[in-house]
Amino acid sequence: MMIKSMTGYGKAEAMLEGGKLRIEFRSVNSKSADISIKSSLLPKEHEMAVRKKIADKLQRGTIDMFITWEPNAGASAKSINTDLALEYYAQMLELKKLLRITSPGEVTQGKDEFTDIMSLILRMPEVMDSGKQDVITEDNWPAVEKAIDEALEAIDHYRSDEGVSLYKDVTGRVATILSLYDEIEQYEPERIASIKEKITKAAEECGVKLEKERFEQEMIFYLEKLDINEEKVRLRQHCKYFMDTIDGEPFPGKKLGFIIQEMGREINTTGSKSNNAEMQKRVVKMKDELEKIREQSMNIL
Repeated sequence: MMIKSMTGYGKAEAMLEGGKLRIEFRSVNSKSADISIKSSLLPKEHEMAVRKKIADKLQRGTIDMFITWEPNAGASAKSINTDLALEYYAQMLELKKLLRITSPGEVTQGKDEFTDIMSLILRMPEVMDSGKQDVITEDNWPAVEKAIDEALEAIDHYRSDEGVSLYKDVTGRVATILSLYDEIEQYEPERIASIKEKITKAAEECGVKLEKERFEQEMIFYLEKLDINEEKVRLRQHCKYFMDTIDGEPFPGKKLGFIIQEMGREINTTGSKSNNAEMQKRVVKMKDELEKIREQSMNIL
């Protein structure tokens, strides 16, 4: 079972009477489904159904939906609301009469007053009708819904493609962590010998005579505290659980985050017990790999 990324993009178009409607989806990672419809064209009566459709298909992420309308050349031409324009003109004439201003048509200071008035009228509210109202209607809704479904399929496909890269990256890093832990094992004998040598040397410098049997008992007790076998076993179990989860669950992102926390706990404990420069180097590398896995897993659906 292949994972999906929460980052994606998809679009589709619907050819409607008078123009073209474009549906676009963009998404980035999020802990839940945060859906935002950035358009006033979608009828309110369809909004809830569309939101449910998006949530069912994309599950999680910060998801933005854009709807844009591109009218045909003829349909995009604005029309003049003649009745309203005439009403505004009549009111201006009445106002000019009351204020005793020269009538329209006469030239004052080199300007055509009638043209000035017409320019003013055309800027008045609702005189120019853009013709964009009710782009989406019940009659063309099936075509619009089809475009929404196609755009959702497109972004879902995009997310699947991104998931392939994510999978390859995080699973490769898990394998690297296991390999680094295997390298740590080769320094175990060296570490034990070094610890014994340091304690013996410290005792000699202090003039303390060590009884061989007692020394061996204390050494065993001390080395048990530094033993990393339990951490090694648990980390390998966590890595296996990580792989089983990412391979076997459709939306493993949240669970992977918890597994990564447990992996980090075992790596940190190993580092605190290492007491060896070469082992510490491997621990630092493992921490670096795990941090990159954590960053990438935040984008896994």
